[in-house]
Amino acid sequence: MSTAIEREQGSHKAFATFVGRTLALCYGGLSYMIFFGTFLYAIGFVSGLMVPKTIDTGAETSVLSAVVINLALLTLFAVQHSGMARQGFKRLFARFASPVIERSTYVLLASLALALLFWQWRPMPAVVWDIETPLLANLAIGGMMLGWLIVLYSSFLISHFELFGLTQVVSHFAGRVVAPMKFKTPGLYRLIRHPIYLGFIIAFWSTPTMTAGHLLFAAVTTAYIFVGIYLEERDLVALFGDEYRRYRARVAMLIPGIR
Repeated sequence: MSTAIEREQGSHKAFATFVGRTLALCYGGLSYMIFFGTFLYAIGFVSGLMVPKTIDTGAETSVLSAVVINLALLTLFAVQHSGMARQGFKRLFARFASPVIERSTYVLLASLALALLFWQWRPMPAVVWDIETPLLANLAIGGMMLGWLIVLYSSFLISHFELFGLTQVVSHFAGRVVAPMKFKTPGLYRLIRHPIYLGFIIAFWSTPTMTAGHLLFAAVTTAYIFVGIYLEERDLVALFGDEYRRYRARVAMLIPGIR
């Protein structure tokens, strides 16, 4: 009798484990798809190409209202993006939910914060510069596309799917434990420490027509990138110690040769 009960309890436990892992996998997969859609939309939003709402379109308001609203949207994204990336938040998250979905949750909320920014961004159409020479304008557009390619390529250099939470939920579903993060410097990471951030800076500033709204976006996000670098490197030093300190002393932050 007891053996039959134990078998039934074991069966229930196995089923519950399977359901939990399946839900985590679906959640992680959905979060990744939302992220990737948001990433593609971001390219169109900044470049002004092939999306219904861009950085220079939407309901116009006074300059003061546009600045206040846009800064609030950028601040919300910055607080979420940096706050949830800190080790203190990760420990807090583990007290209430499985660490397996922590990265997926981070990616999902960052994507939603960006989607809100795209939706509510107020255009500031005053032109700061406008490149009329076709060759130079095309070079600016090419620079923008190069920046986005650097972002995507660099993410794959350091495990794209782990960075955006898929590796964790797939491994959990398969019953495997994700190996601890190892310090590595492949490809562009041998030249600069933060190629992803460099790609964003290039993408945000390379444009044939710079409006006041685009300038505000580029300037604030660039300033945030430097804050993010400081916070991220502080965590990396805590995680990898002298290994990262030697890397930081040897390799430039954003521009090869300039440390």
